[in-house]
Amino acid sequence: MFTNDIGIDLGTANILVHIKGKGIVFREPSVVAVDHTNGQVLAVGQEAKDMIGRTPGNIRAIRPIKDGVIADFDYTQSLLKYFIAKANRGKKMFVRSRVVICIPSGVTSVEERAVKEAATTPGVSEVHLVAEPMAAALGAGLDVSEPKGNMILDIGGGTTEVAVISLGGIVTVGSIRIAGDAMDNVIVNSVRRQHNLIIGERTAEEVKIELGNAYLDEEYRNKTMEVRGRDSITGLPRTITVTAIEINEALYDSIVDIIDLIKNCLEKTPPELCSDIIDRGIILAGGGALIHGLPELISKQTGIAAHLSEDPLSAVVMGTGKILENLDRMQRALLNSKKSK
Repeated sequence: MFTNDIGIDLGTANILVHIKGKGIVFREPSVVAVDHTNGQVLAVGQEAKDMIGRTPGNIRAIRPIKDGVIADFDYTQSLLKYFIAKANRGKKMFVRSRVVICIPSGVTSVEERAVKEAATTPGVSEVHLVAEPMAAALGAGLDVSEPKGNMILDIGGGTTEVAVISLGGIVTVGSIRIAGDAMDNVIVNSVRRQHNLIIGERTAEEVKIELGNAYLDEEYRNKTMEVRGRDSITGLPRTITVTAIEINEALYDSIVDIIDLIKNCLEKTPPELCSDIIDRGIILAGGGALIHGLPELISKQTGIAAHLSEDPLSAVVMGTGKILENLDRMQRALLNSKKSK
């Protein structure tokens, strides 16, 4: 039987799809547009995200995945069905897909089963799950099979996870639900509190990308950005100027929580592996790792060098590609794997 192996990074904010032999073929928001009068799915991915904040009353643009796990089963199934069908487009009917999906390391067995069931669509022969830190480590180019300690920090949309990996398995792991989406909400609240201006999550994300920083240096100290929203008092549109210093202060607590997560994980790590991590450093992956100055601040706070992976946004899904290349030999890296019926 011919196969079309597919790797999926099932993120809270974005879904990335990797096809064996082709690389990353899709990178779209994890959003579904729904007509709430009849429950019909009207759009998926980027087309659905473009509707956020701009839809008529009967259309809702929703994210069916929350904190990296399924919040709405039916719409997540629609999401996965859409991307798997898109990945199989043009393939012959007898081609069956093996699918590897990344999920947070701390999910329950019920949540694991929900992801597998959602991905069990026509044309899928097998569904395998892998913990995001493991996939991120593989995608970042770390050799997880050797008896050496590797530390990976993955800051996604819904969760931040840190793990120490050795001999193909996760030795210690920690997770918090403070990541990209939480940072966007913090920025929304900060702008409203300081400027009496209401902005949406899309605008907050743009501010985070442009001004978000963990460690103020000369490059960012005087950086500003014009932001448009609705005045919370008059209800009228207004434009203000937001500074990088404001955003640094707004994100402070979130950054501290992430650094505390790293420290807690290190405290639980065997001394021999800690020695390896000191030599090798901490590798950062995920979109949140792109916050300006974050590696420098982590290095300063932990005393261990921190480095961005080559492509933080794609590290997790690239890891699924490496698993698909050696699926039989990568069984230890997978969560409880079994064939779909």
